[in-house]
Amino acid sequence: MAETKTILRALAGETLSTPPIWMMRQAGRYLPEYKATRAQAGDFLSLCYNPELAAEVTLQPIRRYGFDAAILFADILLVPQALGADLWFVTGEGPRLSTITSQADFDKLGPAEDVHDTLNPIYETVRILSGALPAETTLIGFAGAPWTVATYMIAGQGTPDQAPAHKLKDEDRPLFEALMARITQATIHYLAAQIDAGAEVVKIFDSWAGSLKGADFDKYALEPAREITAALKARYPHVPIIGFPREAGEKYVGFARATGVDCVALDNSVDAQWAASHVQVDGCVQGNLASRHMVTGGQPLIDETRAIVKAFSKGPHIFNLGHGITPDADPDNVQLMIDTVRQD
Repeated sequence: MAETKTILRALAGETLSTPPIWMMRQAGRYLPEYKATRAQAGDFLSLCYNPELAAEVTLQPIRRYGFDAAILFADILLVPQALGADLWFVTGEGPRLSTITSQADFDKLGPAEDVHDTLNPIYETVRILSGALPAETTLIGFAGAPWTVATYMIAGQGTPDQAPAHKLKDEDRPLFEALMARITQATIHYLAAQIDAGAEVVKIFDSWAGSLKGADFDKYALEPAREITAALKARYPHVPIIGFPREAGEKYVGFARATGVDCVALDNSVDAQWAASHVQVDGCVQGNLASRHMVTGGQPLIDETRAIVKAFSKGPHIFNLGHGITPDADPDNVQLMIDTVRQD
C-alpha cells in the first residue's frame, strides 16, 4: 500500500498534481471532539500516556477532514520526562520542568536507552493507529530536536528568547554539550521505537532553531539532525524523515543536503517562491501557510493557499501550515483550506 500513499510519494521526490495535506497540531484544542476526549482523560499528560485515548484524538481530524497523514498525539517533552526530569503542566501557562543548570542536575538523568520504560505507552498508541488508520493515510511519528528540548530542560519552561539555554551554552559548554548528546541519543531510541511500532515517517521538530546563529546553528541544529537521521537511516533506510528547523531563514538552504532529511518543513516567515527556488531544488518541502488564516478565513485564506500551491507546483510538496494550528482556529476554515488545495 505504501507506494500509493501520496505523502510517501511526495517524500520520495514525486511531483503530484495535487499536493498531499496534513496540519501540525491537527489533533487539538480547536476541535470540540478533542476537548471532550481531553476532559475524559483528566489532564494533558494523562491523555498522552493513555494509548486508547491518544489514538482516538489522533484519529479525530482524520475522520473529520480526511487528511493524507495522521501525526501521533504526544508531546516533545515526554523525552526529558523519560530521562528523569520532572514534568507537569500549568493550566493556561504550559509546561514546567525541573531544570538542568549544573553537573549535579545532569547526573540525576537516566541513560538514553532507558527512555522506553516511560515511553512504552506511546509506542502502544502507534501500534493502535497503525491498525486503525485508513489504508491511504500515512502515520507520522515525531520528536523534538535536541536544541529545542534542551531549551526547555535548561529553563524549566518555554522562554521567548531561549536565553537560559544560550547562557549555559556560552558559560558551561561541556555540560551543555553533554546534555545535547544525551537528548540526541534518547531521540534516536525514541524514534526508532516509533518506527518499530508502525510509524511510516518521522519528523524532527526544532521549534527554536531560529535562535541559533552562524556556527551555533550548524553545530546545535544541523549536526544533531544529521546524527539522528544517519542513525535512523542506517536501520530504516526506506523510512522518510522530515526536518523542521523553524525560522532558520537562509539556513533552510542546503539543510536537506547537510542533514540527509527527505523533506524540509518551512515556517511562514519565508516566501514560498523564494523557498521553491532555494530549498525545493534539493527535494520535498512542506508548508507553509500562516496559521492565522485558520482563525480569520475568508478570501485571504483561499488566495494564500493557492499562491503556495502554485509556488511549489513544479516539485515535491506537502501542504501544511508554517506552525501549529492555534486553539482559536475555526474548524470550518480548516475545511476551506483543504477544499482549496484539492480543488485547484
